[in-house]
Amino acid sequence: MPLTPDQLAEIAAARATPRPTLRAVSEGMEAHLYRAHEVLDHGFVRVIDYMGDDAAIVQAARVSYGAGTKHVSNDEGLIRYLMRHWHSTPFEMCEIKLHVKLPVFVARQWIRHRTANVNEYSARYSILDREFYIPAPEHLAAQSTVNNQGRGEVLTGEEAARVLDMLKSDAGRAYDHYQDMLSQDGQKGLARELARMNLPANIYTQWYWKVDLHNLFHFLRLRADAHAQYEIRVYAEAICRVVADWVPIAWGAFEDYRLGGVTLSAKAVDCVRRMLKGETVTQETSGMSKGEWREFEGVWALKSL
Repeated sequence: MPLTPDQLAEIAAARATPRPTLRAVSEGMEAHLYRAHEVLDHGFVRVIDYMGDDAAIVQAARVSYGAGTKHVSNDEGLIRYLMRHWHSTPFEMCEIKLHVKLPVFVARQWIRHRTANVNEYSARYSILDREFYIPAPEHLAAQSTVNNQGRGEVLTGEEAARVLDMLKSDAGRAYDHYQDMLSQDGQKGLARELARMNLPANIYTQWYWKVDLHNLFHFLRLRADAHAQYEIRVYAEAICRVVADWVPIAWGAFEDYRLGGVTLSAKAVDCVRRMLKGETVTQETSGMSKGEWREFEGVWALKSL
């Protein structure tokens, strides 16, 4: 279970005591406050606090750009203009603080986004729970033969069973040794900050993660992408659903211009112009490398459907 009965009771109590406020409130986000959205086998994402809404983005833009935005007829048009032209600071006026429970190896990938404030559960002071991420059989895949950091075909039969057994037994054995090394019942044992080094990367940790909307959109553009690793992508997808309710206009613009859009290089744009004129363009005449051409072909095939 991602949440204990005590934690569920605490969330219910927090949601049962609303308070009046003069600050901007997003009704969509209020529905998410404190509630845990389950991810993977033991993880979750939940909103602890937030600041701002779609109106805050518009307000900040009009303060900073002044008369230059008066030709934009409505808030949605302005937000879409800001997103389309890569204006970032108005989106930084909105912030969100998340409580996330996630496997350590996912956390180490996540922390590469160095644009947030993070406070993680400390195994120097506290003992980690006996909870490990064990992939569902459909997510056990072999190494890709074409992508050095991707997955290939799903393991099946005896091989899948063998891998699952090793994951479970290794995690359990490591945690047993972790407990044995700790000081217990007044007896001297290894310090917690040292005992933790024996724990596997699939054990769960928790943190508070506070980030502004501009940098959150950057995180989601990368981690909610179909090519992102599954275990971090499902967290990003859960956050996407929250953001869509929090700032629906900004989310719509982000979904259109970032998640659903593509960026073309100058060479790719030149190729498109030539193709529209009826010219046959190949990789050799495009000026692109084989990798660039392969990616361009994928984009052009989508646009041609």
